Amino acid sequence: MSVFKKAGRLGLTSLAVISLQLGLVSQAGAQDDDDDFLEEEDFFEFDEGPTIADPFESINRATFALNDSLYRGVLKPVAVAFRVVPEPARVSLSNFFSNLGTPISAINALLQLDLPNAGTEASRFVINSTIGILGLFDPASSMGLEQDTEDLGQTLGRYGVGHGFYVVIPFLGFSSLRDGLGSLGNTAADPILNPLSSGEIIALNLAEAETALSLDADTYEALYDSAIDPYIFFRTSYIQNRAGRVEE
Repeated sequence: MSVFKKAGRLGLTSLAVISLQLGLVSQAGAQDDDDDFLEEEDFFEFDEGPTIADPFESINRATFALNDSLYRGVLKPVAVAFRVVPEPARVSLSNFFSNLGTPISAINALLQLDLPNAGTEASRFVINSTIGILGLFDPASSMGLEQDTEDLGQTLGRYGVGHGFYVVIPFLGFSSLRDGLGSLGNTAADPILNPLSSGEIIALNLAEAETALSLDADTYEALYDSAIDPYIFFRTSYIQNRAGRVEE
């Protein structure tokens, strides 16, 4: 897996509130071997891959800087403080948030006519919500039912809808016209989030973001600080990651 794909996944998970996807992100449970930071050979894989129109680059760069300041000044310090909580408890909390996103994933798999994945996601939700005690544990994975998260942006992409243009959303992070509208659609159609107020949804996303960041090994900072132009790097990472998710 290239460094761009790993950073793109970070943009959808660890920057969870910055990306809330920082979806709306992340889906961080216990990190497996594939989620380890960077392998040495990654530094030699420089393939820009897919591109996207960025007509608002100057505004996006300013927003990117704002989000970076929010991450470093607020989100990460809180996440570091949260590490006083034993890691198994934080992993269970991450599992809980991941389980909450399973119904909308199943719906999108169904919209993509991917019946096996839809069945897997639905089964995961039932098993983890019951045997797994409201999703705090993940017995479904040990049964061979591996998570394969789907969202409306991916669904639209599967049917040929392009990204449109790139946008960095204040407090939310990397997105595109397609994926931004898709996130709104996910929230509106989600049987769990839909009954909640906006404040409750924001609180859940913040809690998910901080949990994901507390389990992260400072990956964002390392990628940001090593990039010649962090804005270009994360834009490329985001687009490459999303293209890969659509093609899966």
